[in-house]
Amino acid sequence: MSPATLGSKPDEIPIIPLSYVPEDSRASALRLVLSINPEWGEDEDQVEFLRFKDGTTNTLLKAVRKRPGLTEEEIDENAVLLRAYGKGTQILIDREREFTSHALLSQQDLAPPLLARFQNGLLYRFIRGQVCTPADLARERVWRGIAQRLGQWHAVMPVANSDAHATVQQAPTGYVPLEPHCGDVTQTNGATNHGDIPPAALKKPVPNVWTVMQKWVRALPESSPEELQRKITLQKEVNRITEELVDVCELGNDGLVFAHCDLLTANVILQPHVRGPPGGSAETVDFIDYEYATPAPAAFDLADHFAEWGGLECDYRLMPSQMQRRRFIGQYVQAYHGFRQMHHDCRGEDYVAQQGYDGVDRLSEEVDRFRGMPGLFWGIWALIQATISQINFDYASYAETRLQEYWDWRAETEGSWAKEGREQSLREKQWAREE
Repeated sequence: MSPATLGSKPDEIPIIPLSYVPEDSRASALRLVLSINPEWGEDEDQVEFLRFKDGTTNTLLKAVRKRPGLTEEEIDENAVLLRAYGKGTQILIDREREFTSHALLSQQDLAPPLLARFQNGLLYRFIRGQVCTPADLARERVWRGIAQRLGQWHAVMPVANSDAHATVQQAPTGYVPLEPHCGDVTQTNGATNHGDIPPAALKKPVPNVWTVMQKWVRALPESSPEELQRKITLQKEVNRITEELVDVCELGNDGLVFAHCDLLTANVILQPHVRGPPGGSAETVDFIDYEYATPAPAAFDLADHFAEWGGLECDYRLMPSQMQRRRFIGQYVQAYHGFRQMHHDCRGEDYVAQQGYDGVDRLSEEVDRFRGMPGLFWGIWALIQATISQINFDYASYAETRLQEYWDWRAETEGSWAKEGREQSLREKQWAREE
């Protein structure tokens, strides 16, 4: 079986009828890699697998063939990444949509080429580079590179409705198909049952970040009175924030862009081979892992990235100040407008062109309004992960931390800190810091 080539369409990606088995890691991984690189079987003892430990959802292995006389860079040129889906993660992630998104991003040179898919994961080309750290995100040349790349993402990946019966093979080149149901709503006797999804969210292309959150709320456990009450409470909050923010943003198609939605440090790669001189304006970066990518307001993607400046430890002292956010957004808007001009006209381009620098003011205000939503989004996610994941990570504590960010934002916007004589949270203090 030959691997897919650069820019392959989704229906051109080979499918391997095998699985990765954690209990038989090397042997099962080797079978998968040899399916696309049979010549590696000539010297299996030279095939090595390196396990990456940054992920909180999947198993990620780097496969290399260490032949004598090759430099590390030459070895990496042919390295393969194997990503096996975490147990039960289909509750959280639409894997078919993730696969299609990855393939279409690759066509735009925004993702590494997909080589093949297998029964519980993907094989794709390795990207050389350095994984970002929280300290890196605050470096000007790094955040400028991230802002430019994110502006490119949002500009060149249009949000488009597809036919209700469209398949991955029928996906139009350059567009991310949005299946009208895609697991976020259910079917009863052929009729669509939207359940508790707020009507405002269904006016947008589906799925979107709002319907994804709704899908997650439905998956929350309710085996005890406490769990049931929490589920009811979070359902109300998802409805509430959807109604408040669904129509806030103007950038993109009907207020939505194709968003990454998970730009934590581990998903930002600095390219060492293209770094400019110390006085250069920006690093060149790549984004990886597209399992949560979905149409969302640009302000959510930006607010979510800013929330990740503190890392998985949620060190709020590292949160960007107002000035840092504004400069980042200015770089983003410039990149978005530039890439939009190179592609086709849309409402997003007109918005930036008409508003000029005021567009930075408007988007900054929108990001400020969205700053509490990432806490709700990832808090619900972590509650589910706490019940299904086999990865060694304290999801339960992480859920409480992220949900508290949401409640603190609510307290700030409603003024309950002052009314109740309580001290403002550290996160809100840092967010309000001017410089």
